[in-house]
Amino acid sequence: MSPARRATSAAPVVSDELLAPIGTGVELCYQTFGDPDGEPLLLVMGLGGPMTWWDPELCSMLASEGFYVVRYDNRDTGRSTRIRERVTRGQLVRAFSGRKVKTPYSMGDLAADAVALLDHLGIESAHLAGISMGGMVVQTVAVEHPKRVRSLTSIMSTTGKRTVGWQDPRLIPALIAPRKPGKESYIETSVAFWDVIGSPGWPGDRDRLAERAGETFDRGYSASGVSRQMLAILTQPDRSHRLRSLRVPTLVVHGLADKMVHVSGGRSTAAAIPGAELVLIDGMGHDLPPALFPTFVEAIARTADRASG
Repeated sequence: MSPARRATSAAPVVSDELLAPIGTGVELCYQTFGDPDGEPLLLVMGLGGPMTWWDPELCSMLASEGFYVVRYDNRDTGRSTRIRERVTRGQLVRAFSGRKVKTPYSMGDLAADAVALLDHLGIESAHLAGISMGGMVVQTVAVEHPKRVRSLTSIMSTTGKRTVGWQDPRLIPALIAPRKPGKESYIETSVAFWDVIGSPGWPGDRDRLAERAGETFDRGYSASGVSRQMLAILTQPDRSHRLRSLRVPTLVVHGLADKMVHVSGGRSTAAAIPGAELVLIDGMGHDLPPALFPTFVEAIARTADRASG
């Protein structure tokens, strides 16, 4: 175990939600768990997901392992800054087909946000863990800002190569379809979607899913923000070649039942990064079942310890 990462049975200190001005007119809402003297661990969520999708129980478990856990809302989610530029359905369709389109921001911009948040917190380097789009963000941080990364955990994500990590084609109409306005409609649509993409081995509790969807809506759901993030995903470059240059302890986790990002994305990520550990989980879809929290915590801690071994 790293000398700076000391497991504790004490309940971790949890900060209030705070705003970090990071320049270029963007503010990021963030929250911390644990001792600031612990090993910094930055958690990055996926498409349309606020930081609260990193379950507080999971964050507390990580903090109890000696991490100083930071979770945050990406731009265009939760209480972070909304970007004004509009994205049309036609732009999304063209991007899905691989054609060039103008984007409000790129995956590199989202990675720069993460680095700017570390700057705001006075953190020179951190362990990074990202889910789905968040995995793409932390991979991008690793290749564009390698000195800021102590270890890398990419969960149910992909390299940006279009021939791997694809969505089940049956999901695409739901991904680009306009949502009906209002909280109740958002909750209903969200629960139905998580029923489809969640883990068949650990079916989600519908009441819990509905509660989370309601919280997501109340914290500031933005349909146009999801479209802007989706465009950044669809137009990201293939990072495979640059990932081969990484020399950082890396963990890649993927569910074998993932319909949102095919497991080929995880396999390709692990194959590209020298020395990466690949953990494939039977029955896991595109979510983080609470039953697997101990597995995730142990694996992230094991990877962090490789950085200081």
